[in-house]
Amino acid sequence: MKNKILTTLLAIAAALLIISASIALPIYIRPFYYAHIGPYNLEARTGQTAEDIRAAFDEVMDYLTLPGREFGAGVFAYSEEGASHFADCKVLFTLDTVVLIVSLAVVVLLAVLAWRGVFKLCRPFGAHVLLTSGGAVLSLFALLALVISLDFNTAFVIFHQLFFPGKENWVFDPATDPIINALPQGFFANCAVLIGASVIALSLACVIYGLIERKKRGNDEETMQGEEETMQGDF
Repeated sequence: MKNKILTTLLAIAAALLIISASIALPIYIRPFYYAHIGPYNLEARTGQTAEDIRAAFDEVMDYLTLPGREFGAGVFAYSEEGASHFADCKVLFTLDTVVLIVSLAVVVLLAVLAWRGVFKLCRPFGAHVLLTSGGAVLSLFALLALVISLDFNTAFVIFHQLFFPGKENWVFDPATDPIINALPQGFFANCAVLIGASVIALSLACVIYGLIERKKRGNDEETMQGEEETMQGDF
């Protein structure tokens, strides 16, 4: 029996998994940041060695991604305001990780239950639910990418105003929080590119799977219909 509630839950979980997994890439793949040290001339910008910059970044990311860590920025001094912004970021990073783990668990669980025949998936718009999820995320991302591409600087400001409402501690002063010199805006732009590329790849994978499944389902139905007609002709 088809279950609309579980189908909807799977669609939402799949969409959240695509988004949260993509956001997690620049968070957990630290070599992605390391690769910016040379091209962005961060040693000259900060007056620190590449080794010290990597160590400082690792300490900040350990604080942001691991429980029970005290904030630290390696060789870089920091202000109370700066530390409070990273505390705000930690909440968002933790939220993304929780969403990633929960959505992955839900997708795997429901996929297994559907595969074992415990319930049947509905077919929104006559297609597999993953095609719907992938298409919805792609549409949303296309709109967001268009807005960002028009003016990244403005989009960057709006992003912070939305996620850190009523706060201005994200506006770093290099004199009091010199670590901002090691985090150029180009790095954040490239993070957005990485996230976008991942969203597109994962969404397209869902869409392609859905299209292949729909074609296979159509072929199977045609085959079954042909067999039934043959059996009726025999009688």
